[in-house]
Amino acid sequence: MKRDGGTIMNIALIGHGKMGKEIECLSAERGAKVLRVFTSGNNPSAAGLTKESLTGVDVCIDFSTPAVVFENIEAVLRCGKNMVVGTTGWHQQIDQVRKLVKEHKVGFLHASNFSLGVNLFFQMILDAAHMLDPHPEYDVSIHEEHHTGKVDSPSGTALSLGSIILQSMKRKSSILHETPRGRVAPEQLHVTSTRVGHVAGKHTVLFDSECDSIEFVHTAKSRKGFALGALVGAEWLKGKKGFYTMKDVILP
Repeated sequence: MKRDGGTIMNIALIGHGKMGKEIECLSAERGAKVLRVFTSGNNPSAAGLTKESLTGVDVCIDFSTPAVVFENIEAVLRCGKNMVVGTTGWHQQIDQVRKLVKEHKVGFLHASNFSLGVNLFFQMILDAAHMLDPHPEYDVSIHEEHHTGKVDSPSGTALSLGSIILQSMKRKSSILHETPRGRVAPEQLHVTSTRVGHVAGKHTVLFDSECDSIEFVHTAKSRKGFALGALVGAEWLKGKKGFYTMKDVILP
């Protein structure tokens, strides 16, 4: 994906954990410069995100935590800056964010997973679920694996996959992600999780029948793919206004 004429894009990073550091490492080769870094130390309750502190910034990229992400979103959008958000845990406030994006005339891009491969995987699952919906002999489940340090379970990516399947399969109407205490109802989509070691991320969608199984698997090899996708998304968002997802970025 081509960058905008080779011009330098100035970034503010919100959150400087492993993902933030990965973005910082990749930014130079993508023609970007990390101008500001905001952490819990200099940005308590989003107080560090001001028009003054964001002067010269083209786009803010947030990989913080679910506990603080909505405060960060509010502050950045009120400053009139475009924003890319990879943190999950704020989607119950999605309508509020849409209103802020429209009110402040900014560009906003979010995804539960910024890996380009995962977003192509989403489209494959969308097509597969639609094709298999008329064939009730095939049931479907989702399983995800991540490292033991991951704070949310199931992952935002697994929930996005679940949402895609619910949209595409009329015979599925709800997600079950707790351990079942009895049989799983036919209309329930069972989503399970494993936390082990240092797994960067593995998502499996299984369509199973009495006669055979069809399995789709995406395995992340490192965090680099997530960081690259976030930077590609930031480049694509430059100069745009509106509320977007990675589907807008990867599909023509």
